Amino acid sequence: MSLVIDSNLEYLQNILHISNVTFEEKYADMSVEDIIEAEAAAGNQYAIELAQELTSNTSLIMELFDLADTENKYMILRELTSQQLQVFLPEMEEKDLLQGLLFFTQDKLMKMLEELPPEQLVNTVFEMFSQEEIVKFMPDEQLNKFLTSSEIDKNKILKHMQSIPEEYVAQVLEQITGESHENMNSYDLSKKFGELNPLEYKDALMAFQPTQKQQLVLSLGKEHEEWFQLFDADAYTKIINREKQQPEVVKAMSVIEPEYIQNMIKELPNDLLSLVITQMDTEQFSEILMNEFPEVIADIIMK
Repeated sequence: MSLVIDSNLEYLQNILHISNVTFEEKYADMSVEDIIEAEAAAGNQYAIELAQELTSNTSLIMELFDLADTENKYMILRELTSQQLQVFLPEMEEKDLLQGLLFFTQDKLMKMLEELPPEQLVNTVFEMFSQEEIVKFMPDEQLNKFLTSSEIDKNKILKHMQSIPEEYVAQVLEQITGESHENMNSYDLSKKFGELNPLEYKDALMAFQPTQKQQLVLSLGKEHEEWFQLFDADAYTKIINREKQQPEVVKAMSVIEPEYIQNMIKELPNDLLSLVITQMDTEQFSEILMNEFPEVIADIIMK
């Protein structure tokens, strides 16, 4: 590594109590380490104390190498490997990590959303759409998948089916059984529905018109939000991709647990990953640098 950071020489001059004339004549082109060594050898007590603190005093390193400057942070970070850069991510604030997601294309964001656990994906979707909108946008085959899922208790479906206008339930029963069920109330219709054999029952659910399916799915989903996880991930991302722009998607992703956001950010190339990390708190950045990468500190002190 050959890392050169512009040192805050004025700060160094002040803490070593060196006059302007002496500093300009003797130390203008010397490294931080050489200046401190020369002053310590000359008996400068401040230099002797400073030499002992260079690798342990976070505040000193922050000031001496102006690490609040994002350009200086970036120059350091670009020398690190991808694995080394990832050490900083768990200590970053969520808002700074989310900004990094803006470096990804919309298509890449969709792929990463699809790879999330269903709960994380659905929570993100809820930030962008109401339950009514989700059900409205879902294609018919997804509504069928939901209603015929083994995850949903049949009695639950029959209970919520009573919210569908009676004439529609009667029409479906007649279509499946060939028998008329006119003048029956919603309770009796749902009971008849439940008496169908498994294959007829499944066919009957799928025979409802999309509007009735949406009504039934929404009614069930409102009682059990976790059932929204029954929809396929790519069905969600197709809706998101069609209805939302990248900044809206990234904003909604704020509800995703940090560990998953960190895994996404790790997919950035090193130069962009370094840019993201420059936004982290300077003191935390400096502490990680000193604790995890002392060789980097040593390198910039020598230059």
